[in-house]
Amino acid sequence: MNSIKRVGVIGGGQLAWMMADAAKALDIELIVQTPQATDPAAAIASETILAPIDDAAATALLAKKSDVITFENEFINLEALMPLQSQGICFRPRLEVLAPLLDKYHQRCYLKDIGLPVPKFVAVEGEAVTGKMPVLQEDFSQEFPVVLKARRHGYDGQGTFILKDRQSLEATLEKMGETPVLLEEFVPFSKELAVIAARSVDGEIVTYPVVETQQEDQVCRRVLVPADIDGAVQLQVEAIAHTLLNSLQAIGLFGIELFLTPNGKILVNEIAPRTHNSGHFTIDASYTSQFEMHLRSVSGLPLGNRALKCDAAVMVNLLGYEHSHSDYQEKRQKLAEIPNCHVLWYGKTESRPGRKLGHVTILLNHSERSTLTTQQQLQQLAKQVESIWYGS
Repeated sequence: MNSIKRVGVIGGGQLAWMMADAAKALDIELIVQTPQATDPAAAIASETILAPIDDAAATALLAKKSDVITFENEFINLEALMPLQSQGICFRPRLEVLAPLLDKYHQRCYLKDIGLPVPKFVAVEGEAVTGKMPVLQEDFSQEFPVVLKARRHGYDGQGTFILKDRQSLEATLEKMGETPVLLEEFVPFSKELAVIAARSVDGEIVTYPVVETQQEDQVCRRVLVPADIDGAVQLQVEAIAHTLLNSLQAIGLFGIELFLTPNGKILVNEIAPRTHNSGHFTIDASYTSQFEMHLRSVSGLPLGNRALKCDAAVMVNLLGYEHSHSDYQEKRQKLAEIPNCHVLWYGKTESRPGRKLGHVTILLNHSERSTLTTQQQLQQLAKQVESIWYGS
């Protein structure tokens, strides 16, 4: 019998909100710490503690009401939580697992230390951050473009800049002010890949099918399932996931983003120690969603079935393209009319450009004969969704 019945979640955005169905199926109560009563997960939590994500005193209260605490995002104050863990409060993943991952520079160093392939990188701090050109290590490619990333709190392309020349690099460094940043080589990839992997309390690991993610302005627009890659690449990505999760001794679910280069080389781009946008397809396309897999993992249950229920699928993010207060009922209705299309609306009341308002997943079965390849069919379905969503 599973003795964990109450899971505390730090963060109340749509990732926590999407845990609701899985929690219900597993007979688990979710208690959520989030700043505002209007945050998506407040609507589904059995109890909500209204406080900032990094408020450790609020987390101490959350701990009193929970059997285990997990995370919806990385905007936590690790140092402030450490005393709680030493008092016996159970965090999954443990805080030591998160420690090397929250800062993008520390994450790069950790991945390199455990032998995983990463782009060349260098930290920019001290005098360099105030706008002087950083002195780069000799092995760092000084050819432009280069990628500049804020080391903490960047997501959905925020805090990430692809810079074409020295002048724009210096201007961006100046604009970033005192913010510590990471500078890395630009990888001219042939595909961006991602894999969702979970590790149980007993050390069992499952990986979902490797997917291709397609970004625009560093924000994920669509996910093609499975990725069109050969078996050797698939095995390499799975091996990376196993190495990472075992090295960390992690409990929970992780999103791993990767680059596939034109010569077939894999480089790890970023690790998210939580459920991830690249895994949203699992809600409708897999036997066990990433949200159920995560809850199973952190509550000590056996992991679920990661297999697809269909032959292929495409997930398209519905991103805000204007400033408005609208639930886009008419567009959502049109999307729902596409065969095998599942629309998930996040219930946000305010739209702004780039904000994730919902997503759709369309399932594909090969019994529907077509002269197009699977990838062409998935791309075509994505275009159909985007013409409805972004069309006038």
